Amino acid sequence: MQRIRLLLAVAALALPLSGFAQKATAPKDEQNALVITFKDGRQRSFLMSDIARIEVNTSSAAVPTVAKVRFLGKWKVGEGNGSAFYITLEPDGVAHKTIGSSHGTWTTVDNEARISWDDGWHDAIRKVGSRYEKVAFSPGKSFTSDPDNVTKAENVDAPSL
Repeated sequence: MQRIRLLLAVAALALPLSGFAQKATAPKDEQNALVITFKDGRQRSFLMSDIARIEVNTSSAAVPTVAKVRFLGKWKVGEGNGSAFYITLEPDGVAHKTIGSSHGTWTTVDNEARISWDDGWHDAIRKVGSRYEKVAFSPGKSFTSDPDNVTKAENVDAPSL
């Protein structure tokens, strides 16, 4: 988020110097304009015909991808022995579970959430048809190995988008 603020601040200072800045409010006949509103309420308007490219630099943790957003929240998953536990996936890539070593990290790869736990285990939550599964791998195995167990996964508090 700080990168975005810095980028916008630099753009706001640099563009007036280069002569590309428009009035703070575009005339009504200039319907194709980009308007940037700063936190202090100031606005800058730029004609779309004057803009060659817009770049927004941000970290992936600050702005989750669509693939990542679908996995956020608390998941009820099976242990592989008939019992269940919960995995919580946070937007910053941190994961927690209610059994074993409770801390881990996660990311999305090939449209699945891949979780690496501090105890060496790793899980994947993936969509299979219209439902989700949790696939568990013991320490030393990779995400492409034969899993130790595969159980149902259900997001019990999916974030509202």
